[in-house]
Amino acid sequence: MKNKLLLSIGIIAASFQLGWAQKTITLEDIYGKGTFAAKGVSGFTSLNDGRYYCNLDDKQNLLKYEFNSGKCVDTLVRFQDVKTANNGAGIDLNNFQFSANESQLLIATETEAIYRHSSRSIFYIYNLLTKKIQNPVAAKVRYASFSPDGSKLAYVKDNDLYFYDLQTQKEVRITNDGKENQIINGATDWVYEEEFAIWKGFFWSPVGDKIAFYRFDETKVPEFEMTIYGSLYPKQLRFKYPKAGEVNSLINVFVYDLKTELIAEMETGKETDIYLPRVQWTRDNNVLCIQRLNRLQNKLELLLANTHTGKSEIIYTETNNYYVDITDNLTFLKEGKTFLISSERDGFNHLYLYDLKGKLVRQLTMGNYDVDDCYGIDEKNKRIWYSSSEVNAAERYLYSIGLNGKSKKRVSVAQGWHNATFNTDYSYFLDVYSTMNTPPHFSLFDREGKLVRVLEDNKALLEKMQEYNLSKAIFSTINNEAGQAMNQFTIMPLNFENTKKYPVLMYVYGGPGSQTVLNRWLGGNYFWYQMLAQKGYLIVSVDGRGTGFKGEVFKKCTYLNLGKLEIEDQIYAAKQLAKLSYVDPARIGIWGWSFGGYMAGLGISKGNDVFKWALSVAPVTNWRYYDNIYTERFMRTPQENGANYDSNSPINHVEKIKGNYMLIHGTADDNVHFQNAVEMVDMMIKKGVRFDAEFYPNKNHGISGGKTRHHLYDRMTRFVLEKL
Repeated sequence: MKNKLLLSIGIIAASFQLGWAQKTITLEDIYGKGTFAAKGVSGFTSLNDGRYYCNLDDKQNLLKYEFNSGKCVDTLVRFQDVKTANNGAGIDLNNFQFSANESQLLIATETEAIYRHSSRSIFYIYNLLTKKIQNPVAAKVRYASFSPDGSKLAYVKDNDLYFYDLQTQKEVRITNDGKENQIINGATDWVYEEEFAIWKGFFWSPVGDKIAFYRFDETKVPEFEMTIYGSLYPKQLRFKYPKAGEVNSLINVFVYDLKTELIAEMETGKETDIYLPRVQWTRDNNVLCIQRLNRLQNKLELLLANTHTGKSEIIYTETNNYYVDITDNLTFLKEGKTFLISSERDGFNHLYLYDLKGKLVRQLTMGNYDVDDCYGIDEKNKRIWYSSSEVNAAERYLYSIGLNGKSKKRVSVAQGWHNATFNTDYSYFLDVYSTMNTPPHFSLFDREGKLVRVLEDNKALLEKMQEYNLSKAIFSTINNEAGQAMNQFTIMPLNFENTKKYPVLMYVYGGPGSQTVLNRWLGGNYFWYQMLAQKGYLIVSVDGRGTGFKGEVFKKCTYLNLGKLEIEDQIYAAKQLAKLSYVDPARIGIWGWSFGGYMAGLGISKGNDVFKWALSVAPVTNWRYYDNIYTERFMRTPQENGANYDSNSPINHVEKIKGNYMLIHGTADDNVHFQNAVEMVDMMIKKGVRFDAEFYPNKNHGISGGKTRHHLYDRMTRFVLEKL
């Protein structure tokens, strides 16, 4: 009797667990209710001594914590004190920065976006000692930042550079010629922001008596116009956008001396059709480093400019048969004799140490792998901290190595993806670890890699995931036609049976140096793929030629012919999948966003014998329509290489489309213009090609905001279920 009772209970329990395990994922779960939202950690703002850090609590009090114990030891700023100082009006403290001596907070509020990274805000300064607050500039300004001694604030207002003296409470206007769509001082133009990832265009000297700044003259750059809907007469947004082969801004670098009130121009050479993608101070208060890149982007030079005379000298030159990637991995060491730089000069991205005369001291890292990021240099202990793909191109691990190039140590151990943030003296770091199947895990470690404590393990989300029958992503490789191994991830259909035939949805990006096959947390898309797997779809992504972290040759073999080898690899991979006994060869589809949307358009046309379905979101449809820095880096200009611009444009292959094709775009996409979709649609109409389309009014390249993302994925899902 007892055994029968236990058996019955066991059956009921098993049925109950099975019921939980078979919960069905919905779009509302992913994009509405936040069922699978992972918790994060706000990180930490390390204080100067390296022993403590600060964080905001739920009530917006700024608290001081000890790294070692995690205990709160003090309250640095009380929200109520800030509110009282501001005549009873509360201020959002989420976006703040300290002055160098940590006695003042610069608080950005009412922030509004301009483009992808740029923004303008109202700024307040709160003094932690006097508990007084001031709003030095009533208007919204850009990129406000303290001088090194905290006595002044520099910012950009209406395309001109200013500083505010906090002691005299006087505003000083440094430049006077700023004008919208003509002259920019202290900030960058659209294409520098998007392609060189730099938007703040001024830099305090180490002592704080000088400000170096960019001046962009974009007068002759062609203007792009977008319609913004929502009023009786829609507005026209106009901004400078240099497309492939078109004129760039004229760019100069100046230095303003606060003592003499004089502005000096730094020498950057007679050739003006160039790029100056980075400006930074060396450890010498009178020497500025300017990176100079030719328009073809295959020659990089480091210039050291004397800020008194403006004269510059070249200390480093790097040339490449293809192109040189710009990064922030350039650091001048405090000892004032050497600098660290990353380069692909030996075929893989590695770290090098040079002296200030441009003589190589030593190569610090080496091997058939790429260094991803340099987190910093602990000069006291003579160690460099960096991440690399040494173990696996789809994963990242934290390493340290001596400045002598010896004693390399792998610090992170768990298999997957690691991203580190260090405190000021490199004694502690926050490790954010995840895999594609495991949500982010936030832990604090000491410099030896010893766990101090776990800050967030997303245990609740892991338990929630157990309630659903998920199909784990599997990592593997597949060879292309040339015999090269390509990384792949696969999510199998739920309740897979190898006797059945399943439809395949391939996800692609494929742009130069990119990766989609990454063993890290994907967030929303992971659960969208799981939802489709529950409905019987096989999900696959393949990183073909042109993608990153497998060396320079694999990445740059697509040079001058974007789209050709990339789509050949996707087509070949799809054909290999079609041979599998459990794949339905008549139901293989491909989708992607941006460059991936471009690839999907090529897939449904050039690969019409294998792809029966394709979805392009915000795609480039001809590289002639895209910006010049990105496009010319890989294709040169249309004037030089026009045939290859056109031979791999989906627009010129629409007559080959036989399957189901959908195109989606935001009408206010300042990056990949809606023009791309319009021209593609126009050609499909002319050629009598059937297609589906969806557009999103006033939405940019990300197509989000409000209920937009839910609507977008609902439309995409219906297209999958109905047509694939």
